[in-house]
Amino acid sequence: MSLYTNLLVEQSHKIQWITINRPNQLNALNKVTIEELHKAIVTANQDKEIRVIVLTGSGEKSFVAGADIKEFADFTPEQGKNLAREGQEKLFNVIEQSNKPVIAAVNGFALGGGLELAMASHIRIATSNAKLGLPEVSLGVIPGYGGTQRLTALVGKGKANEIIFTAGMIGAEDALRWGLVNDVCDPLELKERVEKLAAKICANSSTAIESAIRAVNAQGTVGVNGFNVEIDEFGKCFGTPDFVEGTTAFLEKRKPNF
Repeated sequence: MSLYTNLLVEQSHKIQWITINRPNQLNALNKVTIEELHKAIVTANQDKEIRVIVLTGSGEKSFVAGADIKEFADFTPEQGKNLAREGQEKLFNVIEQSNKPVIAAVNGFALGGGLELAMASHIRIATSNAKLGLPEVSLGVIPGYGGTQRLTALVGKGKANEIIFTAGMIGAEDALRWGLVNDVCDPLELKERVEKLAAKICANSSTAIESAIRAVNAQGTVGVNGFNVEIDEFGKCFGTPDFVEGTTAFLEKRKPNF
């Protein structure tokens, strides 16, 4: 029996696939789905057998087509603030701070909360038919799950303003050109492309990657000196078994066994 109502969770080798499974709602994020994604990400982070986490959507039309608007259409300003704060703390920040790399396999629409989910991930691979956007201002609201901040960091202030202010959708190739996604592929090749990338990641030190995630995340964090975080994380690596194995393998001219 599945532990989840709105998710399909499957482990393939060292990769944990987490599929948002609400195809009739184009995989829109509702409260239950956010709770379940939180649980699935935390569980995957605690599993030593898992090295990479992949987020995707069920069906061929949509990754995640936004939030479930009917859940908050009658909210007060205070309830709106709580919705954004709880969502960021419970899910989007958890993804960004995951100690395992999270790849968003963007198949189809990634709008509103869906694009925010992809942007919180460490790497984004999109299908050629993907459409990405933040349409919130067309509803009289702004992105609330970190979208204004992460989009600006990825594409720059001018492009972020354009995407947010117009509430329009951009295609996969524009998203690639602007740096919003890492790669674009044919829809039929998405799983293969993601697994090939994940395999390259799995071949490297998981403890070093965890340190790299913390160092990269420090960039642009208010009140945090990213260079100092990098120095600290670099130093910590020297005390790990992976460092011993990696340097020994290099000196012995063999592949490391992490």
